Amino acid sequence: MPLDTPPPEGPSGEPDRIIDEPLQEALSRRYLAYALSVITDRALPDVRDGLKPVQRRVLYAMREMRLNPEAAARKCAKVVGEVMGSYHPHGDQAIYDTLVRMAQSFAQRYPLVDGQGNFGNIDGDNAAAMRYTEAKLTAAATLLLDGIDEDAVDFKPTYDGSDDEPVVLPAGFPNLLANGSTGIAVGMATSIPPHNAGELIDACLLLLDDPEASVEALMTHVQGPDFPTGGVIVEPRASLIETYSTGRGGVRVRARWDKEDTGRGTWQIVVTEIPYQVKKADLVEQLAGLIEDKKAPLLGDVRDESAEDVRLVLEPKSRNVEPEVLMESLFRLSDLETRFSVNLNVLDARGTPGVMSLRQALKAFLDHRRDVLVRRARHRLAKIEARLHILDGLMIAYLNLDEVIRIVRYEEKPKEVLIATFELSEIQADAILNTRLRQLARLEEMEIRREHAELAEERDGIQGLLASDKAQWKLVGQGLKDVKAQLADLNVRRSAFADAPVVDAEAAVQAMIVREPITVILSERGWIRAAKGRVDDPSELKFKEGDKLQFLVPGETTDKLLIFASDGRFFTLGCDKLPGARGHGEPVRLMIDLDDKVGIVDVFMHRPGAKRVIASKEGYGFILPEEEAIAFRRAGKQVLNGAAQVSIPLAGADHLAVIGDNGKLLIFPAGELPEMSRGKGVKLQTYREGGLRDAAAFNAAEGLATVDASGRTRVWAEWREWVGRRAGAGKLAPKGFPANKRFRPKG
Repeated sequence: MPLDTPPPEGPSGEPDRIIDEPLQEALSRRYLAYALSVITDRALPDVRDGLKPVQRRVLYAMREMRLNPEAAARKCAKVVGEVMGSYHPHGDQAIYDTLVRMAQSFAQRYPLVDGQGNFGNIDGDNAAAMRYTEAKLTAAATLLLDGIDEDAVDFKPTYDGSDDEPVVLPAGFPNLLANGSTGIAVGMATSIPPHNAGELIDACLLLLDDPEASVEALMTHVQGPDFPTGGVIVEPRASLIETYSTGRGGVRVRARWDKEDTGRGTWQIVVTEIPYQVKKADLVEQLAGLIEDKKAPLLGDVRDESAEDVRLVLEPKSRNVEPEVLMESLFRLSDLETRFSVNLNVLDARGTPGVMSLRQALKAFLDHRRDVLVRRARHRLAKIEARLHILDGLMIAYLNLDEVIRIVRYEEKPKEVLIATFELSEIQADAILNTRLRQLARLEEMEIRREHAELAEERDGIQGLLASDKAQWKLVGQGLKDVKAQLADLNVRRSAFADAPVVDAEAAVQAMIVREPITVILSERGWIRAAKGRVDDPSELKFKEGDKLQFLVPGETTDKLLIFASDGRFFTLGCDKLPGARGHGEPVRLMIDLDDKVGIVDVFMHRPGAKRVIASKEGYGFILPEEEAIAFRRAGKQVLNGAAQVSIPLAGADHLAVIGDNGKLLIFPAGELPEMSRGKGVKLQTYREGGLRDAAAFNAAEGLATVDASGRTRVWAEWREWVGRRAGAGKLAPKGFPANKRFRPKG
């Protein structure tokens, strides 16, 4: 049943409020209506003026309240009340939050509201209540509203039909990209960084000269985002071009810093600009937490010495550390470097959402400016023609002044007589009758003819403009040049561009760690610890009751420990961060996101350049470079698709032996395995029942060796009898092969 269909009448004649309708249809139709409302009326900005409805209504209401830059500011509570009562029937706090954001110089590249009072700060503090703050429009806002009284844009009825509101603002500059926008709708989102308006206008002028200009050509002017908080953009040029060509991507931005000498060979880092949308107080807390948790071994202390400008002081733990190395390590660990996601998802002139490239967004803005220009020209032309019509009547009255005076004085219906006598229109007759006699007597023919000639010349110019596309585009360009001049003081670029230096921060961190031998002990129940030195007799190790040794891995404090889980993920732990061996250690599952149902297949020390063979229970595998397994995220890194069963070092071996649960052995050249960074791999052995039990890599010259449960080693000289093609079924293992069907005990 459609939503506008009246409900059927009940037995009593009154409307029956129970509607028999399939639930799925009712929910889908109502959810679709809700989704469209969120997309068009709340979350996505219009490509033409870059505003969402609530922002547009705030600016228009402030203009109607005459809160121009030259006027005195008014209480924000009054502005919010006007917006809510006349245009935006939603919560007052949402309206005030919008107003506050448009006034924050650290949130908006070109603030549209001039706020007076506490409007929050970069630390993340909230603005004062609306009853304590005042606001008026900025010069940039007036550029967006310029011409709105000249029929430049369409209007629509407000929510209650008592007034009209603009569908879009005239938008004197490309506000969508200049101030950016973020929003989350139903099934889509938008994320647009701020840009430099001067650069955007230069790109628009290039498009006017060359409508086919490519995105790469436009980016000779629009170098990239220009964040209000500054910072240094380290995104590669090729990546930026790809982002602006597709409308999707990201931009890496870093804090701006300088080295400050403090005497006697000591120094400190002073951060003067932080990434966009990062709260300074949270950043300081984050850095302090890194020091406390010993996750930033190169950082000694952090202090916030900010006043009006940002000034964060970072002290190194040792003056022997290079400043670049310290900062590179902090960029990786903290919000001193962030990535701003770009998703240029906007509403076009028809209200349809879509992702646009830089060129499409600028072209849409220019088309809008041309429409505004044409509509204002037609509005002015209508005014001129109306005035010329009146001047024609006044000229007739001047040339026949005595007769006009007589008619006005003696005729009962002077208007009808004037119209009939001099063939005037009602408008002309009214103009003559509304003119005072002494003013009429003073009318001079030369003055009327001068005004008439000036208006006629202007009319001809406007008519020529409306008839020429070239003239219209030229005037659009001239208007943009004038706007650029008005915004000149705000167009100084704040964000700089630089290439991220190639610094081995990991090596510097390793250099701060005392290098000494350790032995990593991991029990069957997942308790991990690191004993100093080498453990020669594992039987002397003590564990919790019911627990026992599973893995014993020798290494050094500077090593990285790789853990291979049965779900195909690799986890990485720094050996210097492992708990000591005085107690039973700590559960490894508290250090990594590993579910209790997921087992541990292998634990080993990473060796640069090393390669391993990993395989799943189903018998699929590949050769993995160990560098591809490193991941310091708690969630690890998914490398093998399938239930992991085998992880063995390749170590230059030229053959691979695999054995299944069925006891069949197959040997084939290791070169038949592909080298991959992740995936399922290729089939190693075929099974009718069961799956892969174990695998071993060996050199043909040395032969295949096995180790039984008691630790005895046996070399099989006749291993060539089991050589076959990869993915074959193999043959039963020889007599004397370990009963557990493994080449060596686990652990």
